[in-house]
Amino acid sequence: MNVRHLLALPALLALAACGGSSDAVRPLPPPPAPKGIHPAPPAVIQTQRPKAHLQVLPGLEGVIGADADALTRQFGTPRLDVREGDSRKLQWSGVACVLDAYLYPPDGGGRPTATYVDARRGDGRDVDRAACVAALRQSPQRR
Repeated sequence: MNVRHLLALPALLALAACGGSSDAVRPLPPPPAPKGIHPAPPAVIQTQRPKAHLQVLPGLEGVIGADADALTRQFGTPRLDVREGDSRKLQWSGVACVLDAYLYPPDGGGRPTATYVDARRGDGRDVDRAACVAALRQSPQRR
């Protein structure tokens, strides 16, 4: 045995003396529930999607409530067409702005229609939605 082992031996013996039997450590039982308080029922998972609310603003007539075909006739082929479940996002862009239209099916089913539109400049700054709609309707360079 070398000297390092002999020097470490007292520390190991002291550490071994600190340990107890495994019976000495037991988890505490949970505290009893206060009287008159009952646990909350499990959360109910919503199986229906929320009802869509139409965005009604001046200048958006003919856009809000229109289906994808009507929007394509107004603005040309969308630059972006994203589908997620029963919803759809169509996007058009022009020199003045980028327009996103969000389409959802009516409550009773049927063709999805635009319930909301958002507009922004190419750099991401907000722009008036009605002005963007007007600019894209007049734009000969619809994309």
